[in-house]
Amino acid sequence: MGNTLSMLTQYDIEEVQQHCNNTFSQQEIVSLYQRFCQLDRSGRGFISSDEFLSIPEFAVNPLSQRLLKIINGLNFKEFVSFLSTFSSGSTQEHKIEFIFKIYDLNCNGKVTFNDIMNILRDLTGTYISEQQRQQVLTQLLKEAGYTEDSVFVLEDFVKILSSSGLKMEVEVPVD
Repeated sequence: MGNTLSMLTQYDIEEVQQHCNNTFSQQEIVSLYQRFCQLDRSGRGFISSDEFLSIPEFAVNPLSQRLLKIINGLNFKEFVSFLSTFSSGSTQEHKIEFIFKIYDLNCNGKVTFNDIMNILRDLTGTYISEQQRQQVLTQLLKEAGYTEDSVFVLEDFVKILSSSGLKMEVEVPVD
């Protein structure tokens, strides 16, 4: 799957569609390939950090640097798989796994109170004080049956977020 549209074959489309569990239609995959080619300015078959940061919505996202650690250097198949995480066709558990990866910066399969505090700092900036952040997080953990000393694994995230009633969908425009 090179950088020219003519390089995307029917076989490629079906392979990508299968790889992302049929989250996207064949036409959507073709549209995503066109967008992928626009982003892959170097023509190397993957999207670099700089190319991701050329997307204005991505560049201003307070978690963009954390996301780049996960998605830097995606080829087309990985790009579609990444986007499928946010689609309505993706399972809630798949979405929670992705959220966990954002929080688990050192990739050790564990998230601590400090990891969550770092995310909150990124998300809230100077809008609330460090003390307020700590109070809010401590209270949320207490309500969920955890403490500041708790270490969270993926199963904890699944348990907490699955029962939260959060709707975890983002529209992925493909046109």
